[in-house]
Amino acid sequence: MTGNDYLKMLVEDIHSTTVATIGTDGHPQTRVIDMMLWDENGVYFLTAKGKAFYDQLMEQEYIAVSATKDKKAISLRGKIKNIGSEKLDAIFAKNIYMQEIYPGDTRGALEVFCMYEAAGEYFDISDPAHVVRDGIAIGAARAHPGGYFVGNDCIGCKMCDSVCPQKCIDISGQVAVIDQNHCLHCGRCAEICPRQAIVRRR
Repeated sequence: MTGNDYLKMLVEDIHSTTVATIGTDGHPQTRVIDMMLWDENGVYFLTAKGKAFYDQLMEQEYIAVSATKDKKAISLRGKIKNIGSEKLDAIFAKNIYMQEIYPGDTRGALEVFCMYEAAGEYFDISDPAHVVRDGIAIGAARAHPGGYFVGNDCIGCKMCDSVCPQKCIDISGQVAVIDQNHCLHCGRCAEICPRQAIVRRR
C-alpha cells in the first residue's frame, strides 16, 4: 500500500489516535486526538488555541502518532505545520460531531495542523500466524526499515529458521533471507546464529 492508503486508513478507519509531544518538564506527554482529514499533502487535525497542546505544537513542530484498531496499528513520527482556519469548514462538514462540541462561531477557538512529512510503520496481527509489517513515508520523508538482516557470513545452517515464530526466513539459498514484511523483530534468529551473521538495523 502507499502512504496515502495508510493516511486514509488512519483517518477513516481508525480516526482516534494517541499523539505525543514533549511537555514543559521535558518529559513526553500523550493525548487522544482525532485525525480529521487526509489528502496528498498529509493528515489534518485540530486543537484549541488555549491549550498547552497547542503551545507544544507551535514550539516543537514535530509529533509522534500511534493508533490501533482491530489488531492493526499505524505509527508515525514527523513534521507538522499550523494552517490556521484552512480546511476548518471541511473538517466540520466531514466530522459532524464537532459541530456539537464547538457550535456556531465558537469554532473560531480552533486551528488546524497538518502532518506533512513523516515516516513510520504499519503493523497487522489480525492473522497471528502471518503478521504483516510495512514502512510508511509521507511527503519528502523516507521510510527507514529496521529489523534483522542476514549477512554474507551465513553458512546456511538453518538454525535461524528453526526458532522463527513466523517462519518468515527463506533458507532455500546459500544465504538465508528474512522477509521483512512478516518479521516480528523478536531477535531469536540473531541470538541463535553460530556465526553472528544476523544483525539488527535501527
